[in-house]
Amino acid sequence: MTQLGGVPVLVLREGATRTRGRDALNSNIMASKVIEESIKSSLGPMGMDKMLVSTFGDVVVTNDGATILKEIDVQHPAAKFIVELAKVQDQETGDGTTTVVIIAGELLRAAEELLGLDIHPTVITDGYRKAAEKALKILDEISKPVAYEDDEMMKKVSMTALASKMVAENREYLTELALKAVKSVVEEKDGKLVVDIDDIKTEKKMGEGVEDTKLVSGVVLDKEWVHPRMSKKVVDAKIALIDAALEVKKTEITAKINITDPDQIKAFMDEEESMIKAMVDKVVETGANVLVCQKGIDDVAQHFLAKSGVAAVRRVKRSDMDKLSKATGGKIVNSVEELTAEDFGKAGVVEERKVGEEKMIFVEECANPKSVSLLIRGGTDLVVDEVQRGLHDALCVIRNVIQEGKVVSGGGAPEMELSRRIRRYADTLIGREQLAVRAFAEALEIVPRTLAENAGLDPTDITVELRAAHDEGKSDWGVDVMNGKASDMTALNVWEPVIVKKHAIKSANEAAVMILRIDDVIATKEIERGGGGVPGGEEEEGPMDMGMD
Repeated sequence: MTQLGGVPVLVLREGATRTRGRDALNSNIMASKVIEESIKSSLGPMGMDKMLVSTFGDVVVTNDGATILKEIDVQHPAAKFIVELAKVQDQETGDGTTTVVIIAGELLRAAEELLGLDIHPTVITDGYRKAAEKALKILDEISKPVAYEDDEMMKKVSMTALASKMVAENREYLTELALKAVKSVVEEKDGKLVVDIDDIKTEKKMGEGVEDTKLVSGVVLDKEWVHPRMSKKVVDAKIALIDAALEVKKTEITAKINITDPDQIKAFMDEEESMIKAMVDKVVETGANVLVCQKGIDDVAQHFLAKSGVAAVRRVKRSDMDKLSKATGGKIVNSVEELTAEDFGKAGVVEERKVGEEKMIFVEECANPKSVSLLIRGGTDLVVDEVQRGLHDALCVIRNVIQEGKVVSGGGAPEMELSRRIRRYADTLIGREQLAVRAFAEALEIVPRTLAENAGLDPTDITVELRAAHDEGKSDWGVDVMNGKASDMTALNVWEPVIVKKHAIKSANEAAVMILRIDDVIATKEIERGGGGVPGGEEEEGPMDMGMD
């Protein structure tokens, strides 16, 4: 509402709210800091777990930042930026989700103090951008190259990622599986090594222990043979992959058949059976002994397939069909008529096995599989889910090292080195922008401070000790949470992919800058129609929920 010549003019719809200037900025910063505080305690090997209970009573126990933020219900619009930040970090690098959130929150906390000194948000954002660019260059300088053949370094990177998970005690075994899985699906494109994590399938089955998780050089299908008379184990399998149904097609238009003689019924059914048998005969003639069908298989077709010695599975997901194609070298055909022996996938063994209380099909001993599977086991559903999350992080960090070929020491060491060098860089600037760059440098120290705090150490003492070490040129010194002191991370084999750090700093800076540039929040709310038998109804203004759950 505004005044024009003494007459009120309604600019926004009735029920809308508007927050401007510092109030809008403070509200957004506060929401971001709340998100930071909610997952801050889960950072590092000594981080605590969160128990998340949904409205349906489903329970998730984890310390994975992306999972925590995905499960909680956030309503504040600025807080949603931060949640999206963790989601993108997880999609791009698979690790560092908690780190990116606490860095973003700390950048906004530092900006809040600068705003209190009457420094304009534009000056702060310009300083932050310069500091972020400098940080990315420094990371390139302090990173160490890793060769594709250096399996030991890749294991160290994976072990570092798994050290903060609930499955840390099994990290050596899981690391071996993750490394073998990633190296099985590496491909060279345009002179660069590329790894598609989607080529590594994960199947979860509750039961047994985490150490019973296994890598299958092929594909595991959560299916069973369509007919009980089919062979449980097929050796030297010739696999036909068909993206069609082994059923009689229905007409596209509605049609009726008038039958006046019982013999016509028999003729109709015999014709349908002969059509289905012709499809099965075509599969048998090609020499296939395993049939994987993306769509349905008629009951009559199941009988004929079992009688002909062909093991079959139906209604397989398209994604699994693609994985089977990559693992076995087979070609997916669109109809039975197109199938030839050249289209077959090859596997040493295709077997139906009982896993837990259910049956699964294992396609194993593929010659050169470009798609593999991890069968994840654990005592409870919560453990199985956490193993899957841990393995995902391990797979992603190994992929990152293979594709980027660079690592940095962990334990907060790179953040401390960045902080030291960016402070020196700030001294070369003039004006208020220098304060923003210095604030950026100090905000990066939140990572080692939080690691120390979560380990029950005094964060101030550790920070002072680390600053002194880095001033002496010990750029690989970070927080040794196990022994409660500052130590050389390279000696402790704590390493992280440099791309994780780069993406975290870049994304956190972008989110902080975006929030700092908002000076006006206009929120509209639909006008709810009141009921209750009043003629014409009354209009009520619904409550606006700008808070967080």
